[in-house]
Amino acid sequence: MATYVIGDVQGCYDPLRRLLDKLNLDFTQDQLWFAGDLINRGPKSLETLQFIISLGDNARSVLGNHECHFLATARGYKKPHRSDTFGPILASDNVEELIQWVRSRPFFYNDKKLGYSMLHAGVPPQWSMSDVKKYAAELEHVFQGDHLDDFLANMYGSEPSLWSPELSGNERLRFIINCFTRLRYCDVDGRLNLNVKGEPKAQDKNLIPWFKAPNRQTINKKLIFGHWSTLGLHQENNTTCVDTGCLWGGQLTAIKLGEPEQFISTDCECTLEPF
Repeated sequence: MATYVIGDVQGCYDPLRRLLDKLNLDFTQDQLWFAGDLINRGPKSLETLQFIISLGDNARSVLGNHECHFLATARGYKKPHRSDTFGPILASDNVEELIQWVRSRPFFYNDKKLGYSMLHAGVPPQWSMSDVKKYAAELEHVFQGDHLDDFLANMYGSEPSLWSPELSGNERLRFIINCFTRLRYCDVDGRLNLNVKGEPKAQDKNLIPWFKAPNRQTINKKLIFGHWSTLGLHQENNTTCVDTGCLWGGQLTAIKLGEPEQFISTDCECTLEPF
């Protein structure tokens, strides 16, 4: 059995299908993991979502910031951005089923047998692996329960920026979701900076990539993430970034897990310009 992790698809359905053709999958046993941001900004969000759902138990995916934005828009708590492309999802006949499927995805996926974990963005240095699992479950309980609307109405924002176990309510949930879906940089104390998005050599000298933070409690765990197209394919400190900028005219990349790991990519014709 082979397991592949695929970076941010973001509605680039045709490159996804070309990549899967390269993998020569055996769906009687092979597994696909998706590191979040399945939809939005690319040209075929609906087709991408429907296809991944059709894979059933052969696919595992975690929630990214674009899935969260989709839910907030679908519930009326956020106006669509001019670059959003999930209009066809909202207009589809089975939109409620699609919403429910998105809501049911986890924020963190761990495979003890393989020894790998997957999330969309990052974790702060203060969290241990047991913390990561606990806080992901806390957030998932809200997304899959009766209080989602209250949180979606209060989800947006970059504060609080520093973790404390004493945080509560929507502030606590906002910090947790910002880590799982938006984090790239923090300072040496683990204070999040969610505004800087460029590659590491371009950031403020007082900021460091989350995976290089001193005393990071998850340093000995293999974590795979996406979300960071300007970082690209990058391995450091037991982490692997698999977002290779498909949406920005780059590539869509899969990692075949194991020893040794293998990397397979396909070019993407999406050329969305940064704004």
